[in-house]
Amino acid sequence: MALLRPSSRTRRRKPDTSGSRMWTWFMLPGTLWMTGFLVASLILVAVLAVGTTDELGNPRFGFDLAGVRALTDPAYTEVLARSLGYALLTCLICLLIAYPVAYTIALHGGRYKNALIAAIVVPFFANYLVRMYGWSVVLSDDGPLLRALRAIGLADGDTRILNTGIGVVAGLVYGFVVFMIIPLYAALERLDVSLVEAGRDLYGGPVRTFFFVTLPATRQGAAAGLVLVFLPAMGDFVSAQLMGGPDQIMIGNLIQDKFFQGQNWPLGSALTMLLMLVLLLGMFGYLRRTRKDEAEARR
Repeated sequence: MALLRPSSRTRRRKPDTSGSRMWTWFMLPGTLWMTGFLVASLILVAVLAVGTTDELGNPRFGFDLAGVRALTDPAYTEVLARSLGYALLTCLICLLIAYPVAYTIALHGGRYKNALIAAIVVPFFANYLVRMYGWSVVLSDDGPLLRALRAIGLADGDTRILNTGIGVVAGLVYGFVVFMIIPLYAALERLDVSLVEAGRDLYGGPVRTFFFVTLPATRQGAAAGLVLVFLPAMGDFVSAQLMGGPDQIMIGNLIQDKFFQGQNWPLGSALTMLLMLVLLLGMFGYLRRTRKDEAEARR
């Protein structure tokens, strides 16, 4: 009978919860700090959205839905639609640029992977506003890009990039493309290369193997990159301010104007809540898709 008793070595050990509890306590102060300020700021903005202003434009607490009703103004809905379009176009262009870069580094970078990633990431540690000013010089009418295009006959003297929608999207892509490269690189780094080789062995061909093996295996990285690019691009105002004109303003510029120049805090707060709603819908969509992928992976 003693032989039938499991030895201490074969007994299943209970999971050690002391370590997880320790890290939970370490995370608690920062989590409470961030959550407290986030919730407090959202409550304050929501209250101001239904507030009023005095004769001098100073915000006053109250209950007036004028700022909320103003959101239905076609001028504001047009700005929101433009911001959404710019953000989605930025996501698409960033995906098209970042995937080949991440694919090349992850699968063909060899021992230079870390150096190549550092070469991409380190320049983005510079101040965002400084980088946007530098990019506006590159895209200016007398900048190096248009000079090169005119030299090879692809542009003429009337070609403009600044003060156009192209300039705004170019600034957004330059500012946030790194947020697409990193998650794609992480997903491709974890990719099982044997799956790609198996697809080629089954006469899939490079293109067919990419679309039916590589792309589905890295879609979570692509989804994470799309979210990381969409969220800041939707609320950005620097790119539209420096590289766009009056017809290219985004919702971030509109919010800034209502708070600091128009002295209309209720309307600015209502626009902020509208922007937060759009961003939350995008985040919830991403989380729902992630849970669905995880459930499918467990099956």
